Amino acid sequence: MICRAPSKCGQGVAKTFSSSAKPVRTEPGHPAWLQQILRDTAPPPKLYAWTSANLKDAADEQQNSDLAISPKKRIHVLGLGNLGRLFASNLRKLSSPPPVTLILHRKALLEQWVSSPGIEITRAGQVEKFTDFNVEWWTEERPSTGPVVEATAGTGISNLIVATKASDALPQVDRLRKYLDDTSTIAFTQNGMCKLWPPLGSTYNSHRFSDQKQPNWLACVTTHGVVSSAPFKSIHASVASAAIGPVSLNTRSADESGYLIEAFVNGPDLYAREAARSELWILQLEKLVVNAVINPLTAVLRCKNGELFVPRDDALPLIIDKLIEEASQVLRELIIHPSSTDILKDVAAHSKRSKDRSTDVSLQDAKEQLLARFAFEKLHHMVHEVGYKVRENTSSMLQDVRAGKRTEVQDFNGWLVDTAQFLSPDSQLPTHMRLISLVEDGLTVSRSELSENFNLSRKA
Repeated sequence: MICRAPSKCGQGVAKTFSSSAKPVRTEPGHPAWLQQILRDTAPPPKLYAWTSANLKDAADEQQNSDLAISPKKRIHVLGLGNLGRLFASNLRKLSSPPPVTLILHRKALLEQWVSSPGIEITRAGQVEKFTDFNVEWWTEERPSTGPVVEATAGTGISNLIVATKASDALPQVDRLRKYLDDTSTIAFTQNGMCKLWPPLGSTYNSHRFSDQKQPNWLACVTTHGVVSSAPFKSIHASVASAAIGPVSLNTRSADESGYLIEAFVNGPDLYAREAARSELWILQLEKLVVNAVINPLTAVLRCKNGELFVPRDDALPLIIDKLIEEASQVLRELIIHPSSTDILKDVAAHSKRSKDRSTDVSLQDAKEQLLARFAFEKLHHMVHEVGYKVRENTSSMLQDVRAGKRTEVQDFNGWLVDTAQFLSPDSQLPTHMRLISLVEDGLTVSRSELSENFNLSRKA
């Protein structure tokens, strides 16, 4: 059941923000991204919201007709790639559309929007265009032309959809922390695992936010296929589904998350549903395994997804098996780690409700259930099944490589390596580590050359 945000939070109510945080001692097992944040004790930056009125060549000031609407209803979208366009367009198609602000990360994008405003989504040959947005570039640079306005006019962010690349998601949100508190709800929509899951999420929260002031953190898992055709233009090539749910909620303001969840669920082209916390965690882990196999292998082989699963006289099937085996090892160790206890409790409670059991499902039952789900055989079947379904697709990582963009290999395979080392400092995932190196070195190899890179002979 979806809870709406309480109406007591009225228009124009300013938030109280934490401008600094106490130093937190880093641990050897902390991954590099967390150690970097823990070493940073500087106050968050003040950001200015540039609009068309701040561009020297702008003829007219951008009209923001919906600014009078309560800030609690406004939804900000950070990142205007394919998923950002999909989510933003769906917000405008709701029966009662909320006010939407698109946050740009470069001045050139704001200039481009001004010259040709609008998001275009092509679906089944039909083009839909959406222009009714507030569009702003948020920067520490103070405008020299036009009005000088702080981001959100200083009132803070109530609802934020983060649709950047996985590697940029938390750094960009961390940069906005001056405008976040316990009444904020943030939805991460990236591939890979949200970095705020236990056990590391609590460490981040305690470092960046004062007691009980951390936002409500959500994540969305989507299987939609969306490809770019031009700036601010995308093709919704494969209509699928999405699931959204909590990663970590502030116990004092959990109901605040209902407004943003409802916007996802009601999006007419998203086919989204609300997922329990434990289910969302499992879905993200399973999708991570698929991404950690298909994406980097297609990136180095420069092939469509389906080519990976075509039988040939080489060791590629063995490489895939080793990637899955190492992933299974990490996920099963994560299940039995004490940091997963709270999620196992959620799994147990959800299993009882869904199966209408008259007796409680024990933590041990929940643990055994997930250990079986993440066993090699199950993951192997899942990867091959998904691989067949997406056989005609080009992976997002191969698209990034071809476009000369940074890949998400560290957020897929790198997450597995980091998690393995967090759980056990001596853990090694040699196949994933080697694959990361191949991707980051920008190598293109044939299937036979790939086998040589992993020192594997042909599978018998």
